[in-house]
Amino acid sequence: MKERTNLRNQRYGEILVVKGGPWNFTATVYNTVGLNDCPEAAWKKLDAKALKKELGAKMVLLNGPRYFMMDSNALKNPGGVSTFDGLQARRLATVDITLPDMLRGRSKPYTGNTVNRTTRYVYKAGRPVYELVSPKGDVYVMQSYSLQVDPTLTAADLPNLGKKLKLPKGWQYRTVTPKEDLVLTTSGTATVLQDELLNSYQKK
Repeated sequence: MKERTNLRNQRYGEILVVKGGPWNFTATVYNTVGLNDCPEAAWKKLDAKALKKELGAKMVLLNGPRYFMMDSNALKNPGGVSTFDGLQARRLATVDITLPDMLRGRSKPYTGNTVNRTTRYVYKAGRPVYELVSPKGDVYVMQSYSLQVDPTLTAADLPNLGKKLKLPKGWQYRTVTPKEDLVLTTSGTATVLQDELLNSYQKK
C-alpha cells in the first residue's frame, strides 16, 4: 500500500456517486487527496444535480471541504482518476447506503456505516486525537473534520468540540494524546460514523 504522509489538517473533498436501488444503494467515493487540495473555486463550481444527470446516478453527494486528522494513511488498490467539471478525484472506496439515508441525503448522526476499503491510518505519538465513545464503550477516532455545517470550524476548535455537539445520551467526546503511534487498520471494511456537524470518525 502506498503511504501518504503529512496529512494532518490537509484539505480535501469527496464526490459520492450513488447507484443501485430500490432499497439498497452503493456510493462510489472519489477523493481529491494526492491530486489537489480541493480549491474553493473548483469545489463551489460543482453541481450535484448536473453530475447526477451526466453520470446516470441516483444521487451525487458532495462531501467537503474536509480536513484530515491522521498524520499518514495508506490504501490498498486505489482506483483510477476521474474528472468532475474540471476537478480531479480518485476512486478510493464504496459505501453501502440504505433507503432512509438516501431520503435523508446523509447518514444518521452517531450511526455506524460500512465503508468498503483496506486502509492503515497513523496518528503520531504526542499529537492530539479526538474520539467519540459510545455507551457500549466502542471508540471512534476522528479521521476528518468538515466545513459543510460550520464553515468556521478549525483544528483549534476541536479540543472543545464536545461543548458544541448534541451528543446522544451516554456518548462522550474526548481528547487523548497517545504516548505511542496510534495505528488503525482495516481489512476490507471499516465502520465510520459522523456527528451532526458531519465530522467523520472510524471505529477502533
